Amino acid sequence: MSVSRQKKVYLPSATRKNQYITIGFPLTDEYLSKYSSLENCYDEFSKLVYQLAEKQELYNVHVVTTDKLPMVRFHSEAYSLSSNEQLRFFYNPAYHEANSLHSTPGFRARKLRIVFLATGADLRSNAAGFHNKVKQFIAELAPLLPVQDVPIKIRDHQHISYDFFAKAKGLKETYGYKLRAVDSRYQRRHCELPENVSTLNYVTINIPVDRRIKKQLLANDNVDFDSIYQNVYDKFVDATKSKQLKRVAMVANGKLPLVRNSKYEQLTSTDEFQMIGFDPHAQSPDPIGHWDSSKLVDVFRFVIVAGKSDETDEGYGRFMNQVEDALRVFTQAFDIDKEHVDVTLRFHQHISYKAQ
Repeated sequence: MSVSRQKKVYLPSATRKNQYITIGFPLTDEYLSKYSSLENCYDEFSKLVYQLAEKQELYNVHVVTTDKLPMVRFHSEAYSLSSNEQLRFFYNPAYHEANSLHSTPGFRARKLRIVFLATGADLRSNAAGFHNKVKQFIAELAPLLPVQDVPIKIRDHQHISYDFFAKAKGLKETYGYKLRAVDSRYQRRHCELPENVSTLNYVTINIPVDRRIKKQLLANDNVDFDSIYQNVYDKFVDATKSKQLKRVAMVANGKLPLVRNSKYEQLTSTDEFQMIGFDPHAQSPDPIGHWDSSKLVDVFRFVIVAGKSDETDEGYGRFMNQVEDALRVFTQAFDIDKEHVDVTLRFHQHISYKAQ
């Protein structure tokens, strides 16, 4: 592969893109005392949010007062699903707009949170402009809050997702991505960020455990799930190590991996989330494995985190090529129906910082 080609990763033209930005601040006793009731606080706050968002041409905005973690995915229909710990938004950025308050009667949130879903076309090209709109929104919102100098935090989430076996399904057309770092992309498009920005770049891989794979894993009436998981884990670690990928994890306990920078955050797993912590500056962290040996899960979930050495001036194209090469090696060990089963890769780019 030529040097210039190594700087890009060639992904299916059907690759989907998402961006969403969350801002939030604590709902303190002092803040709540400015309203006649909890419901009045939520209603007045949401009305103010929608009014200011319209001025900034932010057209898909949600106020969340349930302390549930927002998760965003592409879908041809717009809807939201709520679990005990998650609030999942499904939508198509090209078409869907909304203003919604997500609350539970009588429940006092620890934080007032706003979720801005990107709308329109060319989300990656317009990401900096979207971020600037949210920054301007915050500048107009802050003076209108009943309590001043609230500590607002911004989290900008971007990801692209695609089927690793798209070519086997006849989707031959590809497009080259350099996958530049968010801060460098924003700098080129006149979106200023503070110096103390936390960044995280990583890939998640979902491999469904369908009947063909189950038959392979359970050959010879093997019901020792611990040894099965250990074998899959070892193959994954070997494949990634062969491509110089050092920050890896496997999750096979029914939980959703939630990746965080362990240098800055205390990590505690929950009923729905398996916390995966990596310090991007650590040179050779140990691989991570979490599984439940009492049952066989429906999906193997894998995580590969980019370190500082994986970031180049051109972007994360080389890193993603290493990920794809490792996945080719790894999936050769399994009987996967490539023409019908989707193995979803999702490249995540996150930044976060305190707005004030």
